[in-house]
Amino acid sequence: MSDPPQHDQASHVLRSVFGYDRFRPPQDEVVAHLIAGGDSLVLMPTGGGKSLCFQIPSLVRFGTGIVVSPLIALMQDQVAALRQAGVRAAFLNSSQRPDEARRVEAQFRAGELDLLYLAPERLLLERTLDLLDGSPLALFAIDEAHCVSQWGHDFRPEYLQLAVLGQRYPGVPRIALTATADERTRVEIIDKLDLTVARLFISSFDRPNIRYRIHEGQGNVRETLLRFIREEHPGEAGIVYCLSRKKTEDVAEWLTAKGVPALPYHAGLTAELRAGHQTRFINEEGIVMVATIAFGMGIDKPNVRFVAHLSLPKSVEAYYQETGRAGRDGLPADAWMSYGLQDVIMLRQMLAESGAEVAYKRVERHKLDAMLGLCELTGCRRQALLAYFGETLPEPCGNCDTCLAPPATWDASVAAQKALSCVHRTGQRFGVMYLIDVLLGKQDERIQRFGHDRLTTFGIGTELDAKGWRGVYRQLIARGLLNVDVDGHGGLQLTDACRPVLRGEEALWLRRESAVPAGKRSRVAKSPTDKVSGGKAAAGNFASAEDQQLWAALRGLRMELARAQNVPPYVVFHDATLAEMVRRRPQSLDELGALSGIGERKLAAFGEQFLQVILNPVA
Repeated sequence: MSDPPQHDQASHVLRSVFGYDRFRPPQDEVVAHLIAGGDSLVLMPTGGGKSLCFQIPSLVRFGTGIVVSPLIALMQDQVAALRQAGVRAAFLNSSQRPDEARRVEAQFRAGELDLLYLAPERLLLERTLDLLDGSPLALFAIDEAHCVSQWGHDFRPEYLQLAVLGQRYPGVPRIALTATADERTRVEIIDKLDLTVARLFISSFDRPNIRYRIHEGQGNVRETLLRFIREEHPGEAGIVYCLSRKKTEDVAEWLTAKGVPALPYHAGLTAELRAGHQTRFINEEGIVMVATIAFGMGIDKPNVRFVAHLSLPKSVEAYYQETGRAGRDGLPADAWMSYGLQDVIMLRQMLAESGAEVAYKRVERHKLDAMLGLCELTGCRRQALLAYFGETLPEPCGNCDTCLAPPATWDASVAAQKALSCVHRTGQRFGVMYLIDVLLGKQDERIQRFGHDRLTTFGIGTELDAKGWRGVYRQLIARGLLNVDVDGHGGLQLTDACRPVLRGEEALWLRRESAVPAGKRSRVAKSPTDKVSGGKAAAGNFASAEDQQLWAALRGLRMELARAQNVPPYVVFHDATLAEMVRRRPQSLDELGALSGIGERKLAAFGEQFLQVILNPVA
């Protein structure tokens, strides 16, 4: 009897090993193309199922799939999850003892591995390439392929050498995967990895389960963050991003003192302490990691329920990638951000003081401007975010702050003319606070010394208070009508784009500054969850006490099993799978095995124990 067609084999592996009934588009096309021996570049959002695109072909094709992964934590996570599903997977990296590495190499030579994960540095060693030369290879998967881009924020120089794989192993298909790549980065990936004949697969960048919320920081931002966590995500895992190491440690210490278990993470901590904090975040429930961008890439934890930014990200790509670490399980999650004008000045100053080439700095300035534009817009944030990546969302999403609570706008044409004129008449060399003092007619020794109390703009802005004028200037900068001269200590300068507004030829509508903290206003936005997440309620958000009790019991069993095997809880089952157990109450192993995310190996290993909890809940 002949083997079943490879497409049927792939579908069988999807169900029997990973516990899913069907592929998500375009997973099926990618898998079929790779199984047939074709090269591909896959752009798919975080949580979209990129890993299955190379894991399943590795199981169907003859030989071992080689996965290039940039971080030890990522490969350890994926290997642990694959082994739980019954897949023969291993990794080679610097965390292993020499005898452990030799054992993995022996397994590989004997054909006993379905997948082998390697860091690019390890792969490019001649010793490793010699090892690969002597064994059948199913494919090469280059994960986090945007690391090849010198324009990106996660650039890894070793990725530039990975084109050698196509030259040295011409018959082995290659797949490059990333969740973050604008048009420039896509071109660079194809060029640097020599994927000119690869088929391009672009999935939607939309993450409909994530609610985007951005506000301008007012008052005590830490208190607003604390209220957001306590009211909307008590006891849930989250990531808080800060721009500086000191702020990271201060916020983590402050949250912990307020009863929120929080850990700092940044490059200045010892490697041992960073690894310990990361392990706790992955293995424990309800930990909040307060981090710089040094943390996050390769974190596979699916039940991160929120990502908060207390500082402005450097680009839309960085924002999208960092917020994408929330809700990888497809259940509702929040992307929450508070930022201010000081963030803009600091980021531009850091860029100006860097030793980068002029062309790179120009690109980074444009990216920062685009990020500012996303913050200050008054329309749907998701539409703007997707448009940045070349995707059109026909209707407003209904699941971002500007859709759920549309911001008030006002005709700021006259106010903008006053603000711009003040910049011009004071010589385009003063910062925001000084300009506001001039507009408000403040009697100040410095203003008098420069003679600016005699300008026509002195005292003409009393219709707004200082907070109102800060909002005007922030939005003028965001819209590109003013530049911040970071070399001139934050002085504002006019751009050509301001001329139509300054001359009265173009009306300007700006967002009205609100005194309502975002943490309070966002409470309105809880009802559309079912609409935007395919009918899924948040894990643990059950109506009855009985359901809540079963949910807690299932999570308790999962934690017990995870600790016994020294793996993260989600490696046993995702929150989404546990939530489905609560909702559907399976009465037999067959019914339990039909739930999404339960393959044959996991059903055999854990099914009876979870079924007993469902059938016999604790009274």
